[in-house]
Amino acid sequence: MMNIVQILRRYCAIFAVLTIALAGLTSCTSVTSNDTVDYKGSGAIRGPNLAYPPDLITSQSDRRYIVQDGTATMSDYNAAVKKSSQRRTNVMTGIPGMRIERDGDRRWLVVEKPAIELYPQVKDFWQENGFLLVVDSPSTGIMETDWAENRAKIAQDFIRSAIASTLGSIFDTGERDKYKTRLEPTKPGETEIYITQRGAVEQCVRDVTQACLSTIWTPRPSEPDLEAAFLARLMERLGMTQEQAKAMVAAPVNPKTPKAKFVQDGVNQAHIDLSSGFDRSWRDVGLALDRSNFSVEDRNRANGIYYVRYVNPKDLGDTKGFFSNLFSSKDDSSLKAKRYQVTIKSTGENSASVYVQDVDGKPENTPAGFQLLTLLAEQLKR
Repeated sequence: MMNIVQILRRYCAIFAVLTIALAGLTSCTSVTSNDTVDYKGSGAIRGPNLAYPPDLITSQSDRRYIVQDGTATMSDYNAAVKKSSQRRTNVMTGIPGMRIERDGDRRWLVVEKPAIELYPQVKDFWQENGFLLVVDSPSTGIMETDWAENRAKIAQDFIRSAIASTLGSIFDTGERDKYKTRLEPTKPGETEIYITQRGAVEQCVRDVTQACLSTIWTPRPSEPDLEAAFLARLMERLGMTQEQAKAMVAAPVNPKTPKAKFVQDGVNQAHIDLSSGFDRSWRDVGLALDRSNFSVEDRNRANGIYYVRYVNPKDLGDTKGFFSNLFSSKDDSSLKAKRYQVTIKSTGENSASVYVQDVDGKPENTPAGFQLLTLLAEQLKR
């Protein structure tokens, strides 16, 4: 029976032979890349898609938020979607009136085109960049990618490049990303497009001797640079030149002044005060929801309501960690999500308040409502 030293020697010999052989095969191949995002790298390992309950994505959801552009009935809507799909081509002719708006490190794209026509193009964009969509809802203008690995973060030295060309996923970053995209019609013929990123990192669970017993996936801070990179790519996909898109996204960032204040009215009664008008507050709350563990089912801008689901990691009932559930084949995390209403109420020209309500629109004066407001306040202060 071989001891551990013999086993190591055997595998080292195999590794050396494989490296030399691959080196010869790849000697004429470039091994460096200056791209910062690559989710299409060969061999990327993905877990099963996060399952959503059947009623989470529905074609019959309320469309009151949609700015009417001549489609007043469901049949007109479907016909318009079909017509816009037929007009698509692999090479975009360009869309006039694209611009980047920003607030601190937050950026979003404004396009002078109806959301109903943009949605299929944005969907194609994510698929062309190597993503699977776990949420694809044209009626609400919301899509969300599956978790994926950014292979560009793997150091591309000679040996790794040679091995990766044959063995693909032998190297792993230990990180995963997913992206939410929301198309928000602001007025007829104009749409705001928001891209938000969420990240997870694999960490060891260690015993008293610091030995790694297992690993769990835990959240990591969002990366505005990744969001900006995909905004620039989307602008190129919609017809802008690469130089124009990068210059527009890289424009100097204006300092963001904190404007969110958590206010506790009683033991379990609270709300958030924002020092901005309704339009900006609506946008900021939407971004805060996108960057948190909320799933926006629908929204009604006229009444200032986001209809959301929220998963509390403590409700999952195991020790694997919330992100471990996202990568597993279970759909417990989605099934245990609870519905809430997040309401924005204008209190003045430059002020608004945010409340969390239950599914029936009544005040959520519970520890859960208090916790949700705390999470939103943390995001709104960033």
